[in-house]
Amino acid sequence: MDRRDFIKNSLLFTTGAVLLSGCTFTNKEVSTGLKPGSGITTAKFKGLDVSMLGYGCMRMPMKSNGEIDEELNKKMVERAMQAGVNYYDTAYMYMGGMSEEITGRAVKPYDRASFNLTTKMPVMMLEKEEDVERIFNEQLKRCQTEYFDFYLVHCLNKRNWDNTKKYNVIPFLEKMKKEGKIKHLGFSHHDTPELLQEIIDYYGKWEFVQLQINRLDWKTTRGEEQYNIARKAKLPIVVMEPLRGSLLANLNAEATKILKDYNPDASVASWAFRWLAGLEGILTMLSGMSAPEHLEDNIKTFTNLAPLSEEEQKVYDKAIAAHLKQSAIGCTACRYCECPVGVNIAGLFSLYNQYMYDDRANKNMSFINHYEALKESERADKCIKCGLCKPKCPQQFDIPELLVKVHKAYLEAKGA
Repeated sequence: MDRRDFIKNSLLFTTGAVLLSGCTFTNKEVSTGLKPGSGITTAKFKGLDVSMLGYGCMRMPMKSNGEIDEELNKKMVERAMQAGVNYYDTAYMYMGGMSEEITGRAVKPYDRASFNLTTKMPVMMLEKEEDVERIFNEQLKRCQTEYFDFYLVHCLNKRNWDNTKKYNVIPFLEKMKKEGKIKHLGFSHHDTPELLQEIIDYYGKWEFVQLQINRLDWKTTRGEEQYNIARKAKLPIVVMEPLRGSLLANLNAEATKILKDYNPDASVASWAFRWLAGLEGILTMLSGMSAPEHLEDNIKTFTNLAPLSEEEQKVYDKAIAAHLKQSAIGCTACRYCECPVGVNIAGLFSLYNQYMYDDRANKNMSFINHYEALKESERADKCIKCGLCKPKCPQQFDIPELLVKVHKAYLEAKGA
């Protein structure tokens, strides 16, 4: 792998200190169990057995030339199907707009009743009411299907929620439900607990909600508050970013040592999923798997998925605390913030985070080399501070200011 590929594929992120607290509500909507003939743990949802490992199609295997490796993706989907993974999550803009088509081709050979296909209405892209029907029909065609098992209004923040109401998205999706083109309707949320409550109260027929929940966001981005709001509303939860953009699979050396000393056979990522398994009401956990080894590790973890014990929880808390000694940028590499002049925002944040975690003597040289491996147009100092990226960011980061921080670190590493 060359330096540019390394940057594109590295996804290490963090945020501030977090605390864990127990669940507030008992689980009446979702119960876990084992699907007959499979070891993958499932959740019961309205008569369905939904695999608690959700196959996230926002990240896919890539070739060295930057193209999606569709053949490898098909083989990974085949392996997932055989293992009992039956929830496949894509979206209109994932993988540069290619995810729906590639996912559709990957699942096409299998009995349509044997898996759940999920996509989302990109309300951030709507310019007129007619766009809603046009995009929905395009999604059916892209995915080569006659219906979606789960369908979401995508990435609801204040602006996107305003678009949802302005362009009458919900009435159209209700119509699609009546026609059998949508089985279950929900939404993904990227804003405050207050807006989450407003969205739930506005439409009383939501069947599930997709939230960013993980060990790091439990307190710092008010994740626990949002979880409790969903539980009070009795909405089953699809978890996005369970590994916080793969950070929780790639903790720093000190944190990793703590976990490996306790259980050398358990992957770092498995601790994050098992932490989530201790929460009630989880329908599935989305994992973007860009390599076969990611899939195999997840299959191992989700076979007879077990929550962390009390002792393991203490070990995990200790490891997280060790990791959080070093500050970084909590980007999840969703890439919604595509830059109009080509600045590689997610890649730069990933590179900066690795630099912050690196404890090697030659960390400065490594950072400099990887930074300079970027095209000049992709570098942080090429930001024109137009601000178009800021409202697109689900984490609500001040991206232009963070890019200044990244470039400053580069100059300091060079001794400039």
